[in-house]
Amino acid sequence: MLRDEWKRLKSGTDIRGVAMDGVEGQPVQLTDETVRRIAAAFAAWLSDKTGTPCRELTVSVGRDSRLSGPRIRNAAVAALSASGIRVLDCGLASTPAMFMTTVDLGCDAALQITASHHPWHRNGLKFFLPSGGLEGSDIGEILAYAQDGRRPAGFEEEAPGPVEESPYMTRYAARLRRLIVDGVGDGERPLEGFHIVVDAGNGAGGFYASAVLEPLGADISGSQFLDPDGRFPNHIPNPENEEAMASVSAAVVRAGADLGVIFDTDVDRAGCVDAQGREINRNRLVALAAAIALEDHPGGTIVTDSITSTGLKTFIEQELGGHHWRFKRGYKNVINEAIRLGNDGVNAPLAIETSGHAALIDNYFLDDGAYLVTRIIIKAAQLRKEGKTLDSLIAALQEPAESVELRFSITEPDFRACGERILAALESHAEEQGWTLADDSREGVRVSFGPGQGNGWFLLRLSVHDPVMPLNIESDEAGGCRTIAAQLAAFLKGQAGLELDAINTYLGNG
Repeated sequence: MLRDEWKRLKSGTDIRGVAMDGVEGQPVQLTDETVRRIAAAFAAWLSDKTGTPCRELTVSVGRDSRLSGPRIRNAAVAALSASGIRVLDCGLASTPAMFMTTVDLGCDAALQITASHHPWHRNGLKFFLPSGGLEGSDIGEILAYAQDGRRPAGFEEEAPGPVEESPYMTRYAARLRRLIVDGVGDGERPLEGFHIVVDAGNGAGGFYASAVLEPLGADISGSQFLDPDGRFPNHIPNPENEEAMASVSAAVVRAGADLGVIFDTDVDRAGCVDAQGREINRNRLVALAAAIALEDHPGGTIVTDSITSTGLKTFIEQELGGHHWRFKRGYKNVINEAIRLGNDGVNAPLAIETSGHAALIDNYFLDDGAYLVTRIIIKAAQLRKEGKTLDSLIAALQEPAESVELRFSITEPDFRACGERILAALESHAEEQGWTLADDSREGVRVSFGPGQGNGWFLLRLSVHDPVMPLNIESDEAGGCRTIAAQLAAFLKGQAGLELDAINTYLGNG
Protein backbone atom coordinates (compact mmCIF):
# COMPACT_ATOMS: atom_id res chain seq x y z
CA MET A 1 0.00 0.00 0.00
CA LEU A 2 1.20 3.48 -0.82
CA ARG A 3 1.76 5.85 2.07
CA ASP A 4 -0.03 9.18 1.81
CA GLU A 5 3.05 11.18 0.74
CA TRP A 6 3.47 8.91 -2.29
CA LYS A 7 -0.22 8.33 -2.94
CA ARG A 8 -0.78 12.09 -3.24
CA LEU A 9 1.62 12.19 -6.19
CA LYS A 10 -0.57 9.85 -8.26
CA SER A 11 -2.85 11.75 -10.63
CA GLY A 12 -4.57 9.17 -12.79
CA THR A 13 -2.01 8.07 -15.35
CA ASP A 14 0.52 10.76 -14.37
CA ILE A 15 2.66 11.73 -11.40
CA ARG A 16 2.02 15.32 -10.32
CA GLY A 17 2.81 17.51 -7.35
CA VAL A 18 3.98 20.90 -6.10
CA ALA A 19 7.40 21.62 -7.59
CA MET A 20 8.11 25.22 -6.52
CA ASP A 21 7.71 27.35 -3.43
CA GLY A 22 5.50 30.39 -3.64
CA VAL A 23 1.97 29.27 -2.79
CA GLU A 24 1.07 29.40 0.89
CA GLY A 25 0.17 26.06 2.40
CA GLN A 26 1.60 24.07 -0.52
CA PRO A 27 5.08 22.78 0.35
CA VAL A 28 7.24 21.33 -2.42
CA GLN A 29 6.54 17.64 -3.02
CA LEU A 30 8.67 17.00 -6.11
CA THR A 31 12.02 17.61 -4.44
CA ASP A 32 15.22 16.55 -6.18
CA GLU A 33 15.42 13.48 -3.94
CA THR A 34 11.81 12.49 -4.67
CA VAL A 35 12.33 12.90 -8.42
CA ARG A 36 15.52 10.85 -8.31
CA ARG A 37 13.74 8.08 -6.43
CA ILE A 38 10.87 8.07 -8.93
CA ALA A 39 13.21 8.05 -11.95
CA ALA A 40 15.32 5.24 -10.45
CA ALA A 41 12.12 3.34 -9.63
CA PHE A 42 10.96 3.78 -13.23
CA ALA A 43 14.29 2.42 -14.49
CA ALA A 44 13.93 -0.66 -12.26
CA TRP A 45 10.26 -1.09 -13.23
CA LEU A 46 11.07 -0.77 -16.95
CA SER A 47 13.87 -3.29 -16.70
CA ASP A 48 11.60 -5.72 -14.85
CA LYS A 49 8.74 -5.22 -17.30
CA THR A 50 10.84 -5.67 -20.44
CA GLY A 51 13.24 -8.23 -19.01
CA THR A 52 16.07 -6.08 -20.34
CA PRO A 53 19.10 -4.84 -18.37
CA CYS A 54 19.19 -1.07 -17.98
CA ARG A 55 22.47 -0.93 -19.95
CA GLU A 56 20.52 -2.06 -23.02
CA LEU A 57 17.67 0.46 -22.62
CA THR A 58 17.22 3.92 -24.14
CA VAL A 59 14.88 6.49 -22.58
CA SER A 60 14.11 9.94 -24.01
CA VAL A 61 13.46 12.88 -21.68
CA GLY A 62 11.65 16.11 -22.52
CA ARG A 63 9.94 18.94 -20.67
CA ASP A 64 7.44 21.73 -21.14
CA SER A 65 8.12 25.38 -20.30
CA ARG A 66 7.58 25.25 -16.54
CA LEU A 67 10.16 27.01 -14.41
CA SER A 68 10.82 23.85 -12.42
CA GLY A 69 11.39 21.80 -15.59
CA PRO A 70 15.20 22.12 -15.84
CA ARG A 71 15.67 21.19 -12.18
CA ILE A 72 13.43 18.14 -12.44
CA ARG A 73 15.07 17.19 -15.72
CA ASN A 74 18.49 17.24 -14.07
CA ALA A 75 17.35 15.04 -11.19
CA ALA A 76 15.55 12.57 -13.45
CA VAL A 77 18.37 12.32 -15.98
CA ALA A 78 20.92 11.80 -13.21
CA ALA A 79 18.96 8.86 -11.81
CA LEU A 80 18.27 7.29 -15.21
CA SER A 81 21.91 7.64 -16.21
CA ALA A 82 23.10 6.22 -12.88
CA SER A 83 20.92 3.22 -13.64
CA GLY A 84 23.02 2.65 -16.76
CA ILE A 85 20.29 3.74 -19.16
CA ARG A 86 21.16 5.63 -22.35
CA VAL A 87 19.32 8.96 -22.11
CA LEU A 88 18.27 11.13 -25.06
CA ASP A 89 17.73 14.68 -23.82
CA CYS A 90 15.11 16.30 -26.07
CA GLY A 91 14.95 19.60 -24.18
CA LEU A 92 11.80 21.68 -24.63
CA ALA A 93 9.30 19.34 -26.26
CA SER A 94 5.62 18.54 -26.56
CA THR A 95 4.19 15.52 -24.78
CA PRO A 96 3.03 13.82 -28.02
CA ALA A 97 6.49 14.28 -29.53
CA MET A 98 7.98 12.41 -26.60
CA PHE A 99 5.80 9.41 -27.36
CA MET A 100 6.86 9.61 -31.00
CA THR A 101 10.49 9.13 -29.95
CA THR A 102 9.53 5.53 -29.20
CA VAL A 103 8.38 5.25 -32.83
CA ASP A 104 10.97 7.27 -34.73
CA LEU A 105 14.04 6.85 -32.52
CA GLY A 106 13.34 3.37 -31.21
CA CYS A 107 13.37 4.47 -27.56
CA ASP A 108 12.29 1.83 -25.08
CA ALA A 109 10.44 4.49 -23.11
CA ALA A 110 9.94 8.24 -22.89
CA LEU A 111 9.59 10.62 -19.96
CA GLN A 112 7.89 14.00 -20.30
CA ILE A 113 8.16 16.50 -17.46
CA THR A 114 4.84 18.34 -17.46
CA ALA A 115 1.74 19.10 -15.44
CA SER A 116 -0.39 20.03 -18.47
CA HIS A 117 -2.57 23.06 -17.68
CA HIS A 118 -1.98 23.01 -13.91
CA PRO A 119 -0.68 26.18 -12.21
CA TRP A 120 2.91 27.38 -12.60
CA HIS A 121 4.13 26.00 -9.27
CA ARG A 122 3.16 22.39 -10.04
CA ASN A 123 4.88 19.88 -12.30
CA GLY A 124 4.88 16.17 -12.99
CA LEU A 125 6.23 13.15 -14.81
CA LYS A 126 4.44 11.36 -17.63
CA PHE A 127 5.76 8.09 -19.04
CA PHE A 128 5.33 6.35 -22.40
CA LEU A 129 6.17 2.92 -23.74
CA PRO A 130 6.04 2.08 -27.47
CA SER A 131 2.54 0.71 -26.75
CA GLY A 132 1.36 4.11 -25.46
CA GLY A 133 0.98 6.00 -22.20
CA LEU A 134 1.13 4.11 -18.93
CA GLU A 135 -2.02 3.05 -17.11
CA GLY A 136 -2.88 4.21 -13.61
CA SER A 137 -1.96 0.78 -12.26
CA ASP A 138 1.53 1.17 -13.77
CA ILE A 139 1.96 4.52 -12.04
CA GLY A 140 0.94 2.91 -8.76
CA GLU A 141 3.60 0.25 -9.22
CA ILE A 142 6.31 2.80 -10.01
CA LEU A 143 5.41 4.85 -6.94
CA ALA A 144 5.50 1.68 -4.84
CA TYR A 145 9.00 0.99 -6.19
CA ALA A 146 9.99 4.56 -5.25
CA GLN A 147 8.47 4.28 -1.80
CA ASP A 148 10.45 1.10 -1.17
CA GLY A 149 13.65 2.65 -2.54
CA ARG A 150 13.91 0.10 -5.33
CA ARG A 151 16.42 0.82 -8.08
CA PRO A 152 18.28 -1.23 -10.67
CA ALA A 153 21.18 -3.46 -9.73
CA GLY A 154 24.45 -1.56 -10.05
CA PHE A 155 22.82 1.82 -9.46
CA GLU A 156 25.57 4.38 -8.75
CA GLU A 157 28.14 1.57 -8.69
CA GLU A 158 28.81 1.30 -12.41
CA ALA A 159 29.79 4.17 -14.68
CA PRO A 160 26.67 6.14 -15.62
CA GLY A 161 25.04 5.58 -18.97
CA PRO A 162 25.48 8.10 -21.79
CA VAL A 163 23.39 11.30 -22.00
CA GLU A 164 22.99 12.66 -25.52
CA GLU A 165 21.25 15.78 -26.79
CA SER A 166 18.51 14.97 -29.29
CA PRO A 167 16.85 17.76 -31.30
CA TYR A 168 13.83 15.56 -31.96
CA MET A 169 11.32 18.43 -32.18
CA THR A 170 12.93 19.37 -35.53
CA ARG A 171 12.07 15.93 -36.90
CA TYR A 172 8.61 15.99 -35.33
CA ALA A 173 7.80 19.35 -36.96
CA ALA A 174 9.04 18.05 -40.31
CA ARG A 175 6.58 15.14 -40.05
CA LEU A 176 3.68 17.55 -39.53
CA ARG A 177 4.79 19.70 -42.47
CA ARG A 178 4.93 16.64 -44.71
CA LEU A 179 1.40 15.67 -43.67
CA ILE A 180 0.14 19.10 -44.77
CA VAL A 181 2.09 19.07 -48.05
CA ASP A 182 0.80 15.62 -48.95
CA GLY A 183 -2.73 16.32 -47.72
CA VAL A 184 -3.25 19.63 -49.52
CA GLY A 185 -1.35 18.73 -52.67
CA ASP A 186 -0.24 22.19 -53.86
CA GLY A 187 3.51 21.88 -53.78
CA GLU A 188 5.90 22.67 -50.95
CA ARG A 189 4.13 25.88 -49.84
CA PRO A 190 0.48 24.81 -49.79
CA LEU A 191 -0.55 27.35 -47.15
CA GLU A 192 0.43 30.41 -49.20
CA GLY A 193 -2.22 33.07 -48.64
CA PHE A 194 -3.63 31.29 -45.58
CA HIS A 195 -3.56 33.42 -42.41
CA ILE A 196 -3.39 31.38 -39.19
CA VAL A 197 -2.98 32.77 -35.68
CA VAL A 198 -1.32 30.48 -33.13
CA ASP A 199 -1.66 30.96 -29.38
CA ALA A 200 0.82 28.77 -27.47
CA GLY A 201 0.01 30.25 -24.06
CA ASN A 202 3.78 30.47 -23.38
CA GLY A 203 3.91 26.70 -23.28
CA ALA A 204 5.75 24.29 -25.58
CA GLY A 205 3.60 24.88 -28.68
CA GLY A 206 5.27 27.92 -30.21
CA PHE A 207 7.14 25.67 -32.63
CA TYR A 208 3.90 25.05 -34.53
CA ALA A 209 3.83 28.60 -35.87
CA SER A 210 7.52 28.99 -36.72
CA ALA A 211 8.52 25.42 -37.64
CA VAL A 212 5.33 24.03 -39.18
CA LEU A 213 3.08 26.76 -40.60
CA GLU A 214 5.46 29.54 -41.66
CA PRO A 215 7.76 27.30 -43.78
CA LEU A 216 4.66 26.17 -45.69
CA GLY A 217 3.78 29.74 -46.66
CA ALA A 218 1.21 30.56 -43.97
CA ASP A 219 0.92 34.11 -42.67
CA ILE A 220 1.34 33.72 -38.89
CA SER A 221 1.20 37.44 -38.04
CA GLY A 222 -0.91 38.12 -34.99
CA SER A 223 0.19 34.90 -33.31
CA GLN A 224 0.76 35.36 -29.61
CA PHE A 225 2.54 33.99 -26.56
CA LEU A 226 4.81 31.75 -28.63
CA ASP A 227 7.85 32.15 -26.38
CA PRO A 228 8.10 29.59 -23.57
CA ASP A 229 7.58 31.21 -20.17
CA GLY A 230 6.77 28.99 -17.22
CA ARG A 231 5.15 31.85 -15.33
CA PHE A 232 2.29 31.78 -17.89
CA PRO A 233 1.96 35.57 -17.59
CA ASN A 234 -0.73 36.10 -20.24
CA HIS A 235 -3.39 33.46 -19.68
CA ILE A 236 -3.70 29.86 -18.55
CA PRO A 237 -2.60 27.63 -21.47
CA ASN A 238 -5.82 25.66 -21.62
CA PRO A 239 -8.37 25.46 -24.48
CA GLU A 240 -11.13 24.97 -21.88
CA ASN A 241 -10.32 28.23 -20.11
CA GLU A 242 -12.71 31.08 -20.94
CA GLU A 243 -10.04 33.77 -20.67
CA ALA A 244 -7.68 31.82 -22.94
CA MET A 245 -10.35 31.27 -25.58
CA ALA A 246 -11.45 34.91 -25.43
CA SER A 247 -7.83 35.96 -25.91
CA VAL A 248 -7.21 33.86 -29.02
CA SER A 249 -10.63 34.79 -30.44
CA ALA A 250 -9.78 38.49 -30.11
CA ALA A 251 -6.38 37.88 -31.68
CA VAL A 252 -7.94 36.20 -34.73
CA VAL A 253 -10.42 39.04 -35.26
CA ARG A 254 -7.72 41.67 -34.68
CA ALA A 255 -5.42 40.05 -37.25
CA GLY A 256 -8.18 39.37 -39.77
CA ALA A 257 -7.02 35.75 -39.86
CA ASP A 258 -8.70 32.77 -41.49
CA LEU A 259 -8.23 30.51 -38.48
CA GLY A 260 -6.87 30.50 -34.97
CA VAL A 261 -5.44 27.58 -32.99
CA ILE A 262 -4.62 27.35 -29.30
CA PHE A 263 -2.65 24.70 -27.42
CA ASP A 264 -2.36 23.72 -23.80
CA THR A 265 1.04 23.79 -22.11
CA ASP A 266 2.38 20.48 -23.43
CA VAL A 267 0.41 20.43 -26.73
CA ASP A 268 -1.59 17.26 -26.14
CA ARG A 269 -4.79 19.35 -26.38
CA ALA A 270 -5.96 22.01 -28.79
CA GLY A 271 -8.87 24.22 -29.71
CA CYS A 272 -9.68 26.40 -32.72
CA VAL A 273 -11.32 29.70 -33.61
CA ASP A 274 -12.95 30.52 -36.95
CA ALA A 275 -12.47 33.71 -38.95
CA GLN A 276 -15.29 35.44 -37.05
CA GLY A 277 -13.65 34.65 -33.73
CA ARG A 278 -16.16 31.95 -32.83
CA GLU A 279 -14.79 29.15 -30.71
CA ILE A 280 -14.41 25.66 -32.11
CA ASN A 281 -13.95 23.67 -28.94
CA ARG A 282 -15.90 21.22 -26.77
CA ASN A 283 -18.89 19.88 -28.77
CA ARG A 284 -17.99 21.89 -31.86
CA LEU A 285 -14.43 20.51 -31.85
CA VAL A 286 -15.74 16.97 -31.39
CA ALA A 287 -18.11 17.48 -34.32
CA LEU A 288 -15.34 18.83 -36.56
CA ALA A 289 -12.91 16.06 -35.65
CA ALA A 290 -15.66 13.47 -36.21
CA ALA A 291 -16.47 14.89 -39.65
CA ILE A 292 -12.79 14.62 -40.64
CA ALA A 293 -12.30 11.14 -39.18
CA LEU A 294 -15.44 9.70 -40.74
CA GLU A 295 -14.40 10.79 -44.23
CA ASP A 296 -11.77 8.04 -44.14
CA HIS A 297 -13.85 5.68 -42.00
CA PRO A 298 -17.49 5.90 -43.18
CA GLY A 299 -19.94 4.45 -40.71
CA GLY A 300 -17.29 4.43 -37.98
CA THR A 301 -17.86 4.82 -34.26
CA ILE A 302 -16.81 8.03 -32.52
CA VAL A 303 -15.94 7.49 -28.85
CA THR A 304 -16.44 10.54 -26.63
CA ASP A 305 -16.60 11.31 -22.95
CA SER A 306 -19.92 11.29 -21.13
CA ILE A 307 -20.85 14.99 -21.19
CA THR A 308 -21.29 15.48 -24.93
CA SER A 309 -24.55 17.08 -26.03
CA THR A 310 -27.69 15.56 -27.48
CA GLY A 311 -27.19 17.68 -30.60
CA LEU A 312 -23.73 16.18 -31.11
CA LYS A 313 -25.10 12.64 -31.03
CA THR A 314 -27.72 13.61 -33.62
CA PHE A 315 -25.06 15.25 -35.78
CA ILE A 316 -22.70 12.25 -35.73
CA GLU A 317 -25.39 9.70 -36.41
CA GLN A 318 -27.84 11.52 -38.70
CA GLU A 319 -25.62 14.02 -40.51
CA LEU A 320 -22.33 12.11 -40.70
CA GLY A 321 -23.69 8.58 -40.83
CA GLY A 322 -21.47 7.43 -37.98
CA HIS A 323 -22.15 5.97 -34.56
CA HIS A 324 -21.73 7.80 -31.28
CA TRP A 325 -20.39 5.89 -28.27
CA ARG A 326 -20.50 7.88 -25.04
CA PHE A 327 -18.04 6.63 -22.45
CA LYS A 328 -16.39 7.89 -19.28
CA ARG A 329 -14.61 11.17 -18.61
CA GLY A 330 -10.83 10.98 -18.76
CA TYR A 331 -8.82 11.03 -21.98
CA LYS A 332 -7.20 7.67 -21.23
CA ASN A 333 -10.64 6.15 -20.69
CA VAL A 334 -11.94 7.17 -24.12
CA ILE A 335 -8.70 6.11 -25.83
CA ASN A 336 -8.72 2.70 -24.17
CA GLU A 337 -12.39 2.25 -25.03
CA ALA A 338 -11.78 3.01 -28.72
CA ILE A 339 -8.92 0.51 -28.74
CA ARG A 340 -11.09 -2.07 -27.00
CA LEU A 341 -13.88 -1.57 -29.54
CA GLY A 342 -11.37 -1.94 -32.35
CA ASN A 343 -10.10 -5.19 -30.89
CA ASP A 344 -13.72 -6.38 -30.85
CA GLY A 345 -14.08 -5.63 -34.56
CA VAL A 346 -15.72 -2.18 -34.28
CA ASN A 347 -14.30 0.52 -36.54
CA ALA A 348 -13.61 3.32 -34.02
CA PRO A 349 -11.31 5.86 -35.73
CA LEU A 350 -11.55 8.66 -33.15
CA ALA A 351 -11.47 8.91 -29.37
CA ILE A 352 -12.08 12.46 -28.18
CA GLU A 353 -12.89 14.23 -24.95
CA THR A 354 -14.63 17.61 -24.78
CA SER A 355 -11.52 18.92 -22.98
CA GLY A 356 -9.69 18.86 -26.35
CA HIS A 357 -7.87 15.54 -25.99
CA ALA A 358 -8.28 13.83 -29.38
CA ALA A 359 -6.68 10.58 -30.53
CA LEU A 360 -7.03 9.19 -34.05
CA ILE A 361 -6.45 5.62 -35.15
CA ASP A 362 -4.05 6.75 -37.88
CA ASN A 363 -1.81 8.45 -35.29
CA TYR A 364 -1.25 5.58 -32.85
CA PHE A 365 -4.30 6.66 -30.83
CA LEU A 366 -2.07 9.38 -29.41
CA ASP A 367 -3.78 12.43 -27.97
CA ASP A 368 -1.86 15.04 -29.91
CA GLY A 369 -3.13 18.60 -30.21
CA ALA A 370 -0.67 19.48 -32.98
CA TYR A 371 -1.70 16.44 -35.04
CA LEU A 372 -5.40 17.26 -34.63
CA VAL A 373 -4.82 20.87 -35.67
CA THR A 374 -2.77 19.65 -38.64
CA ARG A 375 -5.67 17.52 -39.84
CA ILE A 376 -8.02 20.47 -39.38
CA ILE A 377 -5.73 22.80 -41.36
CA ILE A 378 -5.47 20.25 -44.17
CA LYS A 379 -9.26 20.09 -44.37
CA ALA A 380 -9.54 23.91 -44.21
CA ALA A 381 -7.10 24.24 -47.13
CA GLN A 382 -9.00 21.63 -49.13
CA LEU A 383 -12.31 23.40 -48.48
CA ARG A 384 -10.80 26.76 -49.43
CA LYS A 385 -10.25 25.43 -52.96
CA GLU A 386 -14.02 24.87 -53.13
CA GLY A 387 -14.80 28.31 -51.73
CA LYS A 388 -15.92 26.80 -48.42
CA THR A 389 -14.84 27.09 -44.79
CA LEU A 390 -14.65 24.72 -41.84
CA ASP A 391 -18.01 26.04 -40.68
CA SER A 392 -19.67 24.22 -43.57
CA LEU A 393 -18.66 20.89 -42.05
CA ILE A 394 -20.47 21.51 -38.78
CA ALA A 395 -23.25 23.86 -39.89
CA ALA A 396 -25.89 21.23 -39.07
CA LEU A 397 -24.71 20.79 -35.48
CA GLN A 398 -27.50 21.78 -33.10
CA GLU A 399 -26.04 23.47 -30.05
CA PRO A 400 -27.77 23.94 -26.70
CA ALA A 401 -29.17 27.30 -25.72
CA GLU A 402 -27.33 27.11 -22.40
CA SER A 403 -25.21 24.81 -20.30
CA VAL A 404 -23.76 24.74 -16.81
CA GLU A 405 -21.44 22.59 -14.73
CA LEU A 406 -21.75 22.44 -10.93
CA ARG A 407 -19.43 20.48 -8.64
CA PHE A 408 -20.39 19.01 -5.28
CA SER A 409 -17.79 18.01 -2.72
CA ILE A 410 -18.30 14.66 -1.00
CA THR A 411 -17.85 14.97 2.74
CA GLU A 412 -17.73 11.28 3.71
CA PRO A 413 -14.28 9.64 4.05
CA ASP A 414 -15.17 6.79 1.68
CA PHE A 415 -16.13 9.18 -1.10
CA ARG A 416 -16.42 6.54 -3.77
CA ALA A 417 -18.91 4.46 -1.78
CA CYS A 418 -20.88 7.62 -0.99
CA GLY A 419 -21.01 8.69 -4.62
CA GLU A 420 -22.06 5.26 -5.84
CA ARG A 421 -24.82 5.16 -3.23
CA ILE A 422 -26.15 8.53 -4.38
CA LEU A 423 -26.09 7.49 -8.04
CA ALA A 424 -27.98 4.26 -7.28
CA ALA A 425 -30.58 6.24 -5.34
CA LEU A 426 -30.87 8.78 -8.18
CA GLU A 427 -31.48 6.07 -10.75
CA SER A 428 -34.29 4.64 -8.60
CA HIS A 429 -35.71 8.13 -8.04
CA ALA A 430 -35.67 8.85 -11.78
CA GLU A 431 -37.62 5.68 -12.50
CA GLU A 432 -40.16 6.55 -9.79
CA GLN A 433 -40.60 10.05 -11.25
CA GLY A 434 -41.00 8.73 -14.78
CA TRP A 435 -37.91 10.61 -15.94
CA THR A 436 -36.24 9.44 -19.15
CA LEU A 437 -32.98 7.66 -18.37
CA ALA A 438 -30.46 7.63 -21.21
CA ASP A 439 -29.92 4.21 -22.77
CA ASP A 440 -26.36 5.02 -23.87
CA SER A 441 -24.88 6.43 -20.68
CA ARG A 442 -21.84 4.52 -19.47
CA GLU A 443 -20.97 6.83 -16.60
CA GLY A 444 -23.15 8.21 -13.83
CA VAL A 445 -26.86 8.88 -14.32
CA ARG A 446 -28.05 10.84 -17.37
CA VAL A 447 -31.66 12.00 -17.54
CA SER A 448 -33.48 13.82 -20.36
CA PHE A 449 -36.43 16.23 -19.99
CA GLY A 450 -38.88 17.42 -22.62
CA PRO A 451 -40.43 20.86 -23.19
CA GLY A 452 -42.02 22.24 -20.06
CA GLN A 453 -39.61 20.34 -17.83
CA GLY A 454 -36.41 22.01 -18.96
CA ASN A 455 -36.05 20.70 -22.52
CA GLY A 456 -32.58 19.24 -21.99
CA TRP A 457 -30.65 16.82 -19.82
CA PHE A 458 -28.44 16.42 -16.80
CA LEU A 459 -25.60 14.04 -16.01
CA LEU A 460 -24.50 13.43 -12.44
CA ARG A 461 -21.33 11.39 -12.08
CA LEU A 462 -18.48 10.63 -9.74
CA SER A 463 -15.15 12.32 -10.49
CA VAL A 464 -12.47 10.03 -11.84
CA HIS A 465 -9.98 10.89 -9.10
CA ASP A 466 -11.39 13.37 -6.58
CA PRO A 467 -14.06 13.35 -3.83
CA VAL A 468 -16.36 15.35 -6.07
CA MET A 469 -19.60 14.75 -7.97
CA PRO A 470 -19.79 16.96 -11.10
CA LEU A 471 -23.21 17.83 -12.48
CA ASN A 472 -23.56 18.86 -16.13
CA ILE A 473 -26.81 20.36 -17.41
CA GLU A 474 -27.73 21.46 -20.93
CA SER A 475 -30.99 22.88 -22.25
CA ASP A 476 -32.36 23.89 -25.63
CA GLU A 477 -34.30 26.80 -24.15
CA ALA A 478 -33.40 29.83 -22.06
CA GLY A 479 -33.88 29.14 -18.38
CA GLY A 480 -34.12 25.41 -18.95
CA CYS A 481 -30.98 24.57 -16.97
CA ARG A 482 -32.46 26.11 -13.83
CA THR A 483 -35.70 24.24 -14.35
CA ILE A 484 -33.79 20.97 -14.55
CA ALA A 485 -31.54 21.88 -11.62
CA ALA A 486 -34.55 22.64 -9.43
CA GLN A 487 -36.01 19.17 -10.06
CA LEU A 488 -32.72 17.51 -9.20
CA ALA A 489 -32.14 19.71 -6.14
CA ALA A 490 -35.26 18.30 -4.50
CA PHE A 491 -33.68 14.85 -4.68
CA LEU A 492 -30.18 15.94 -3.63
CA LYS A 493 -31.42 17.60 -0.44
CA GLY A 494 -32.25 14.18 0.94
CA GLN A 495 -28.79 12.72 0.29
CA ALA A 496 -26.21 12.64 3.07
CA GLY A 497 -22.52 13.26 2.41
CA LEU A 498 -22.87 15.87 -0.33
CA GLU A 499 -22.05 19.59 -0.05
CA LEU A 500 -24.80 21.40 -1.99
CA ASP A 501 -23.60 25.02 -1.91
CA ALA A 502 -23.07 25.05 -5.69
CA ILE A 503 -26.65 24.20 -6.63
CA ASN A 504 -28.11 26.36 -3.86
CA THR A 505 -26.13 29.33 -5.10
CA TYR A 506 -27.06 28.59 -8.73
CA LEU A 507 -30.76 28.49 -7.86
CA GLY A 508 -30.52 31.53 -5.59
CA ASN A 509 -31.30 29.51 -2.47
CA GLY A 510 -28.18 30.40 -0.52
